[in-house]
Amino acid sequence: MRAQLECIELPLSVDEEQVEILWVRIKGQATMGDTVVGVYYRPPDQEEDVDEAFCRQLEVASRSQALVLMGDFSHPDICWKGNTARHTQSRRFLQSTDDNFLTQVVEKPTRRGVLLDLILTNKEGLVEDVKAGGSLGYSDHEMVEFRILRGRSRAISRINTLDFRRANFGLFKDLLGRILWVRALEHGVVQESWSTAGQAPLPPSSRLVHPKE
Repeated sequence: MRAQLECIELPLSVDEEQVEILWVRIKGQATMGDTVVGVYYRPPDQEEDVDEAFCRQLEVASRSQALVLMGDFSHPDICWKGNTARHTQSRRFLQSTDDNFLTQVVEKPTRRGVLLDLILTNKEGLVEDVKAGGSLGYSDHEMVEFRILRGRSRAISRINTLDFRRANFGLFKDLLGRILWVRALEHGVVQESWSTAGQAPLPPSSRLVHPKE
């Protein structure tokens, strides 16, 4: 890591030493925000309880405004185009990435035609120029090169976006439960049923989902 980068290790794994992961926070300069970076190795035979410990750490780290997590995740059965997986532990990992609004940006296979080495981020445009190719030493994995864009300052957005992590799902469920769906949708074709559902009387979205701060 470059000497001019000011970074500190984050103690996210203090109580979960079985997870082979390192978290650091790279301090931004002036009006630029900090970036949390993680490096992870998951053994192919990792136990489910260790996977759960990793998911807990990922949930905490994903609360940062800018996150980049890279490493060998050892989930060869995942189809990233369809966001599907055969094995239970792989499906749990996909669920965790979805719950934390993470995007996987490596597209090409990194080992014997399989995509094992991943880069996850929670901010669009934070990771660019992703390239896979060549190898380091005697490794049978392709090297993955990329850039983390730290040069962008915090901009004040004029567009209000919703933070679904703070959504009032209890209120939403209660409001939907008040609608007589059987009566509203009976004898209707699919398109008409969707139109009816879209006209259901609900309060402004600001009561259900808080805007991001």
